[in-house]
Amino acid sequence: MRDYLAEVFAMLGPGGDRFANPEAWAGLEAELGTKLPEDYKAVIDAYAPMQVNGHLYLKHPATERWNLGKEIRETSRAWAELDWEREDWLEPEENARAVLGLSEVTFGTKDGLIPLTSTDRGEYIFLAPLPDGTGRRICAVEHDGSWYEYRMSFAEWLYRYLIGEDMVGSNSSAFYPGPVLLEPLPMSPDDRPTPTHGPHRGM
Repeated sequence: MRDYLAEVFAMLGPGGDRFANPEAWAGLEAELGTKLPEDYKAVIDAYAPMQVNGHLYLKHPATERWNLGKEIRETSRAWAELDWEREDWLEPEENARAVLGLSEVTFGTKDGLIPLTSTDRGEYIFLAPLPDGTGRRICAVEHDGSWYEYRMSFAEWLYRYLIGEDMVGSNSSAFYPGPVLLEPLPMSPDDRPTPTHGPHRGM
């Protein structure tokens, strides 16, 4: 089986593990009522808080600024305010229940959609249950409200995103040739972190 997590690490370079904290993950997972994917936690621990290639945000549960738990709560609350029972006002591709084959749509819950990351282009990436309850997959919603399903791990989704595939719907590629740009997010108002790049890649 292809090791997409190793390929992501190879593309991004050595991670700092600056805020790796098992207790922070345990607290967040207890709040959500479910475990988050190990590959996702490995990427977050290695690099977050970080903006990748100028668009994709990675936040961490152990930091006060750019806190993942706070992001999950606020994003879930905002999406839950939409009336998902009223399908008459939704276009077919905007109906998360229909696109994902779910009987109901909830956010930030054990059996619901959990926001994992987002971009500055108004795109959100969620962990979503499979219709038969046998596992989870990645799904994404772009800025215009259209939903897309990706039955793969977070590491595979991120790898494909970084090599320029359309991973938030059609024509959504955010590919930049050369090494991946890594911009640590400032941890205080006066913090001015230095951007770095991942290893050279022949793209």
